[in-house]
Amino acid sequence: MVCPNSNPVVQQVCELYEQISRLENLSPSKDVNILFTKLVHTCMPPNPIDVSKLCQKIQEIRSHLIKLCGEAEGLLESHYSKILGSFENPLHHLDIFPYFDNYIKLSLLEFNILTKNTTKPPNKIAFIGSGPLPLTSLVLATKHLTTTYFHNYDISSEANSLASRLVASDPDLSDRMTFHTTDVMDVTCALKDYDVVFLAALVGMDKEEKVKFVDHLAKYMAPGATLMLRSAHDARAFLYPVLDPRDLRGFEVLSVYHPTDEVINSVVIARKLPLPCVQPLDGLGSYVLPSKCACAEIHAFNPLNKINLIEEFALEE
Repeated sequence: MVCPNSNPVVQQVCELYEQISRLENLSPSKDVNILFTKLVHTCMPPNPIDVSKLCQKIQEIRSHLIKLCGEAEGLLESHYSKILGSFENPLHHLDIFPYFDNYIKLSLLEFNILTKNTTKPPNKIAFIGSGPLPLTSLVLATKHLTTTYFHNYDISSEANSLASRLVASDPDLSDRMTFHTTDVMDVTCALKDYDVVFLAALVGMDKEEKVKFVDHLAKYMAPGATLMLRSAHDARAFLYPVLDPRDLRGFEVLSVYHPTDEVINSVVIARKLPLPCVQPLDGLGSYVLPSKCACAEIHAFNPLNKINLIEEFALEE
């Protein structure tokens, strides 16, 4: 097992965790911004850390740190969504969000991945976990998928209220963008209406919870529909939950992309397989969904190291 003193990055992450966990609150402030910026910069460079092999103490730190990152991200988005909502045309000022450029790059990456693996632009997209500042939906809707309808799902009515205010003054987007306040685990038949479903990085704060959401989508999405979800790789797994492509039961995993630049999230794209006619195992009502994986792991171009790594593998289970 890997313990903190054996890897300088892990050790630095643990030191930052101690400082972050002592903060009185995680709302945007000078101290909060400095510590989380240091954390992101520590985890960003390629570093072959397998988080599954870390010792138990570091596993617990990582689990708690991901929750702290999620809380801080939510507070940051709410803060800027309120500011944007005060403008007459909020969409003209999205670049005041400090990580807007990252969303531009991530949305372009996801659009290119989607285009490469589908035959036509989607008519309807569901984004699960859209939050108070649904930048992915906004960027895709305004720059890449200009006729697609977006249905944004979030469990928080406050988040949806803030988000809907951002598009209210835009006739086109207010027509094409809908906000639903509900737990996605309560959404069933409606999921069959979507050509593409996006699962946000912080829907499911650990692997087990995220697998639960994926299994629900596998049960109710239309066969042939596309699932796009975000994961993390190497040291970036201290910031976001990791989902192994092999855990996408009921889907054919098409590609896994691991950026090495300032785009933090890995991107996984998968296609919903037809539901097989199977009998419950041992009469207990438990089913085994098939999975299929034919992945191209692509490390996006990184201007710092001037390389573009591609590793392909095929796996069937």
